[in-house]
Amino acid sequence: MPRWVYLIITVGCIITAVSLYFSGYHGYSGLVVAIGLAAAINLKN
Repeated sequence: MPRWVYLIITVGCIITAVSLYFSGYHGYSGLVVAIGLAAAINLKN
């Protein structure tokens, strides 16, 4: 996939994780952060 797709996924996961955290869903926000980090690894290439 193109690099910009991973960037969109990473930014979307950060926004979603912050939103979930402040809504009280701490476990789900951690999961979304992990998904975002997995997408961010592909930005290095």
